[in-house]
Amino acid sequence: MTDRGNAMPIFTRFSSPMGDILMEADEQHAVSRLVLGGEDEPDPEAARRDDTALEEARRQVEGYLAGRRRSFSLPLAPGGSDFQRDVWSALLRIPYGESRTYGELAHRLRHEGAARAVSAAALANPVPLLIPCHRVVAADGLGSYSGGQALKDSLLSIEHSAMVDSSSCRR
Repeated sequence: MTDRGNAMPIFTRFSSPMGDILMEADEQHAVSRLVLGGEDEPDPEAARRDDTALEEARRQVEGYLAGRRRSFSLPLAPGGSDFQRDVWSALLRIPYGESRTYGELAHRLRHEGAARAVSAAALANPVPLLIPCHRVVAADGLGSYSGGQALKDSLLSIEHSAMVDSSSCRR
């Protein structure tokens, strides 16, 4: 049996206004999974807890949830299929405080009529917040979200409130 040493994936768990957050990363500290309101914890045989290594990631997430941060500068390792990675890349280009419909995103990706496939790719995003899948919505409402519609609405509200606050400060 080979000694895996530091090659074992790491994780951290912390409390936030949105509930507990679980964050996992690979051995290079690229975030591979983020669970909002997650109760589960990785198998200790498969990952080790390392709060220190993921401290900067935690600070960035906390800053975002407090309305003080609009983007993230963290290495990501979400995996996924080519199509999913294309959708996730498009999600990263939706500006803070704005939203797009699944259909608009499908059109921008040159996949006309693939709104449901875009929705499925957004729902499969393993690092919500960091790849802002909450910014893509259904044509007739919020649409689905891995953390539930109430959480999606809360995240959009955080961004909207921060946008309103920053525009009133400029006057």
